[in-house]
Amino acid sequence: MYDERLATFSREWLEGRPLPDDLRVLLVAQWEGRTDFTRLLDLDFFEAGEVHPLLDTGYLSEKELADPEMQAVNAAAAEMAKYVKLVAKGGKGWIGYWLHPDEPADRAWHLIELDTEFSYWSLVGLTLTEGVAAERASYRDEPDERIAFTQLAAELADLGLPLSTRDYDALDEAEYRVDPERLMEELAETERRKRGLR
Repeated sequence: MYDERLATFSREWLEGRPLPDDLRVLLVAQWEGRTDFTRLLDLDFFEAGEVHPLLDTGYLSEKELADPEMQAVNAAAAEMAKYVKLVAKGGKGWIGYWLHPDEPADRAWHLIELDTEFSYWSLVGLTLTEGVAAERASYRDEPDERIAFTQLAAELADLGLPLSTRDYDALDEAEYRVDPERLMEELAETERRKRGLR
């Protein structure tokens, strides 16, 4: 029923890559107007036609857009958008996947969060749902985030979306091979040099 819409989402936000199973479930739930996952994970998935946050310059004034430093940063951000595949608003700003070609192809996609100051954050877990659940665990009424995560994992499983583990300490914590913050700064420096700013 949602095959074409899922395919469109994949083309627009993940360059046509196959959607992870949990992402498919979460998208369909949002499109059906179900609020059960939204209540637990506080995610709002992008709709067709929205602008990738790293490509959005609509909030900048003409003067800012003409500034060579801002142009360098915007060009670097546009390059980063090739690897930062954001799919939803949530967390500190936006959440998605870090798909740099130098990351290992034999593991689940790395999770990434971009905050409103354009800083990058890694998330633990093998799936988007795990990463967001781990982060959301610290916002629950239960003061122990390990217990909160176990409770959240159980609630998600009851809704038909089991996680690979209910043990917070067992969540995958593999580090990026290519650090997004460092790459962004390298790209910005390259763009500054192109513009004679260095």
